Amino acid sequence: MHDSSIMNSLLNKIAAIAGAHEAATVTGIRVRLGATSHMDETHFREHWDEAARGTALADVEVAVELSPEPFGVMLVDVDLET
Repeated sequence: MHDSSIMNSLLNKIAAIAGAHEAATVTGIRVRLGATSHMDETHFREHWDEAARGTALADVEVAVELSPEPFGVMLVDVDLET
């Protein structure tokens, strides 16, 4: 449940950014997983694939960075095509 909430929040942030920039397509995202995140990269990607399936973000390139900093999942960058 918590993981789906994280993914839904992330999808909503990405959609808001794309909308604010009037982007035609999101081509990639970069996220950072912090030390207090309970997700490793594999876990994150599994949940991302499930959450994005059937959406305009399903084929987005996802780059994952790991950080020793004390935070959970942070959206770092969104690549857009206008």
